Amino acid sequence: MLTSDPLPLIVLTPKSLLRHPFVASTPQELAEGRWQPVIDDPQFAGDAKAAKKVKRVVLCTGKIAVDLFTHADRASHGEVAVVRVEQLYPVPEAALRDVLARYPAAKSVTWAQEEPANMGAWDFLRDPLAEVIGERTLSVVARPRSSTPAEGSAARHARNQEQLIAQIWKGSAR
Repeated sequence: MLTSDPLPLIVLTPKSLLRHPFVASTPQELAEGRWQPVIDDPQFAGDAKAAKKVKRVVLCTGKIAVDLFTHADRASHGEVAVVRVEQLYPVPEAALRDVLARYPAAKSVTWAQEEPANMGAWDFLRDPLAEVIGERTLSVVARPRSSTPAEGSAARHARNQEQLIAQIWKGSAR
């Protein structure tokens, strides 16, 4: 039973995710689940021993998270945890701290976004994330700064998306 009104939920998603099997919920999850502002990497969430081997945490949201979770190279990067930030405002600082505490060996945190570096959530999240991560190194992986989010070509977008994901796995930031 709710004791207060929940925050309004606004979801912006590309059409490619509407029927994507990775983002589908079962009726049981819808009935018994709950809103989570930060969702830990399912590969490490229940395995404390594996979580201690994580060297880098990638924070992301939306389609880029789905692309990372379903990418063919995911299995070969057991030292990287992908954490989804589902709520951008207000920044869920306590939930982020809780998730990051599960990865004591992680020395760096990367914000990954599909949008150009001057768009998307990076400019807004940079300062709050810097406070949350403490002594860890903070970096961003994003497309180069641009005056428009559109690349003008689906083929070019797909090629750049693959390069972006490869850059995320390598850990190199712009």
